[in-house]
Amino acid sequence: MSELPNFAPALPEIFIALSAIALLLLGVFRKDDTTQGISALAIVAMLFAGLLVPAAAGGRSVTFGGMFVVDGFSVFAKILVLLASGFTLGMSVNWLVREKLGRFEYPVLVLLATLGMMLMISANNLIALYLGLELQSLALYVLAAYQRDSGRATEAGLKYFVLGSLASGMLLYGSSLIYGFAGSTGFDALARSFSQGAPIGVIVGVVFVLAAIAFKISAVPFHMWTPDVYEGAPTPVTAFFAVGPKIAAFAMLVRVMVGPFGDLTHQWSQVIVFISIASMVLGAFGAIAQNNIKRMMAYSSIGHVGYALIGLAVGDQVGIRGVLVYLAIYLFMNVGTFAVILSMRQKGRLMEGIDDLAGYSRSHPMTAVALAVFMLSMAGIPPLAGFWGKFYVFMAAIDKGYVGLAIIGVVTSVVSAFYYLRIIKVMYFDEPVEVLDHGTGKGLSFIVAVNAVLVALFIFAPSSLVSSAGTAAAALFGG
Repeated sequence: MSELPNFAPALPEIFIALSAIALLLLGVFRKDDTTQGISALAIVAMLFAGLLVPAAAGGRSVTFGGMFVVDGFSVFAKILVLLASGFTLGMSVNWLVREKLGRFEYPVLVLLATLGMMLMISANNLIALYLGLELQSLALYVLAAYQRDSGRATEAGLKYFVLGSLASGMLLYGSSLIYGFAGSTGFDALARSFSQGAPIGVIVGVVFVLAAIAFKISAVPFHMWTPDVYEGAPTPVTAFFAVGPKIAAFAMLVRVMVGPFGDLTHQWSQVIVFISIASMVLGAFGAIAQNNIKRMMAYSSIGHVGYALIGLAVGDQVGIRGVLVYLAIYLFMNVGTFAVILSMRQKGRLMEGIDDLAGYSRSHPMTAVALAVFMLSMAGIPPLAGFWGKFYVFMAAIDKGYVGLAIIGVVTSVVSAFYYLRIIKVMYFDEPVEVLDHGTGKGLSFIVAVNAVLVALFIFAPSSLVSSAGTAAAALFGG
């Protein structure tokens, strides 16, 4: 009789799974409206799982037949994902009530997507990676089309589903090629197989896997779904898409490239360099013509993916540390920005036009200051947190000799500053046609304030985040 696997490293995932099942049953058997109660319980479950994540990790642990790994890298990434899910679910509650879309399935779907993200981060096998990715994706397809009466939301869900299915097929095809040439899907076995190089078939398989994950992080040329889905999906769902799944997919990409294919860096780094440059350029120039703020944020996110990919292209411990610092800062900037977007209402109706922010500094002075902080930070203006995110990835690139890549990053940052500063100009200098409603709700105001303070005051305490990211990166390299 075979021994049972060690369940301890997977306690956070098991807890999230049981919580999702319990809340689903609670929602089914309660007759009254339970949206707010179940959402609050889901946020509590995420907080408790966040406490379990470091507690369940004691060095590097591998379980479930080598398919699941827990180390310092997974701990760092999972905490970011749980923060992203908790923040965005908290932002969603008032919106669900206002739009009369309060159904208990919403927080349950967010929990299931979070479970998929955590499994992706800890995947130590191509099959486990695929299972985690599909669990996350299936929940996200439903969330994208959650506002069923909206034609835009239905279209967004369908586009995401069709293109996501294509990406899943590419991942499976790439994985089958790798298995066919290497005889294994486990990351540890693959790393040993490729220590002396790899046949061309494996390289082709790696390119397919890389393309599939590039779709999930909205990297060019697999970005085509992002602007339409960001604009069409309900705003709280867009906020969730922009942070949680992107961070999880990026962590998965880093683990796959550095782990099993770490000895093939010279083979895949040129592909990463290309999609990094393409993402930075398209993100910088594509957003300039946008008048819808959610669509602008979609192109902005494509650009930010390009900056973070610089650290992966470097391929060493310093580069990965830069990626993790960037992802953490990206989380707070985006959550804060989308919280402000959710508060943009006119006669009770959500507004999405950049021009709707005209005169915002006079009607909502504190929220306008917070949004200005987020925009300046995304533009990389010192001393805000966004500057330091770019600083660490650019310095990693320069130290490794990727000077041209860093220069392109700086130039595209200057170009992207145009549309970030445009929002500040509209808020402070344009005359409003009609003033936006007052009162954003205590929950949204709290989220905006917390994230604005973290972004603005990052310069006073950067060492804790940088050292944690350094420890997490070292875990991937056996440190």
